[in-house]
Amino acid sequence: MIERIKSLDPVLLPCLAGLLLLGVLALYSTSQSDVGTNYFTSQLKWILLGTAVMLVVTFLTNRLYYDFAYIGYAISLVLLILVFFVGSEGLGATRWLRFGGIGIQPSEIAKIATLLALARYLSDERLEINRPKIFIIATAIIATPFVLIARQPDLGTALVFVVLALPVYYWIGLKFATLILILIPLIVLFASFNTFTFILALLLIVLYLIYLRPSVVLGAVYFFLNVAVGFITPMLWNQLKDYQKRRITTFWNPEADPLGAGYQIIQSKVAIGSGGFWGKGFLEGSQTQLRYLPEQHTDFIFAVIGEEFGFFGVFAGILLFSIFLIRIVYIANSCKSRFSSVIAIGIGAIIGFHMFINIGMTVGLFPVTGLPLPFISYGGSALISNMIMVGLLLNFYRSRYEY
Repeated sequence: MIERIKSLDPVLLPCLAGLLLLGVLALYSTSQSDVGTNYFTSQLKWILLGTAVMLVVTFLTNRLYYDFAYIGYAISLVLLILVFFVGSEGLGATRWLRFGGIGIQPSEIAKIATLLALARYLSDERLEINRPKIFIIATAIIATPFVLIARQPDLGTALVFVVLALPVYYWIGLKFATLILILIPLIVLFASFNTFTFILALLLIVLYLIYLRPSVVLGAVYFFLNVAVGFITPMLWNQLKDYQKRRITTFWNPEADPLGAGYQIIQSKVAIGSGGFWGKGFLEGSQTQLRYLPEQHTDFIFAVIGEEFGFFGVFAGILLFSIFLIRIVYIANSCKSRFSSVIAIGIGAIIGFHMFINIGMTVGLFPVTGLPLPFISYGGSALISNMIMVGLLLNFYRSRYEY
């Protein structure tokens, strides 16, 4: 038993403990002013369960994850489909399945299952990601849950699958020129709302294709694919729910609707700004305790940390996340198994994206997406999912010299 404990990563676990501690302190503060759910007590229960699950995942044989990858992926797709028929609705979206008194969010399961399936497919070193057939199959593995989750609608979580793909592809050898080709449609997406910028984007695409010199057929297909993106994007915009449109438009100017869609971002900025260097003190945050800050136990928990612990607390949290992510890259680079390496880098992409978007959202750099802050925001499904990913990382660290 002692040997097993010694085999655990000496950097990842302290970072995890620090983030969990920061989260429960913030949740304890938010619970003092809430006459409803005691988020602090509930989160402690989820942490205990998550830790138990993490340890089980850590010490299971690595081969089990490889063998179970496709089965788990199929189960996750079934759960995502079930959401449309028997799912529970909340905040304008249907994202949950309830079994008795327990609710699960299939999209959290799908993140891990999709990553395992993608890693298994790409673990065969004979598969070259730059070949169109291999690239298309790998992308289809990711695109299927992406579409199902986007239809719930849960655009924030769906974007995680897009972000997951790029680091994984690049990690296993995707050419940089091809990576640029993947990113160009995202630029076209934003440019499509203005005729001049859309035409300029298409002109730049033509110049880039001339530089790359692909076959005439592939070049033409890619060009017209981007044209299609430009025409379809405004149509998809019109299909969004009103609250989703408000979240995006408010991002550019939250002061335009200070009592409506812009209220969350404004109050979050006020909370963080008022914290100063050392913060107002634990349980002394006025925005938090007077409940001016909405969704302070989930989406905007980082603002609670900023108000009560100031720049010092914010810096500590970002530092812990930074060390955590750097360590993940180290583990991915250390693994002899391509399967383990791909999963590790994918986990880094998922956790990093959640952190980056959530923190950016609280300071007004990104629209409100509803993505929780890993290990800190309240929520059972998200926390268990994150603890499973940590368990996988610990497992891969222990078996990093195995093929």
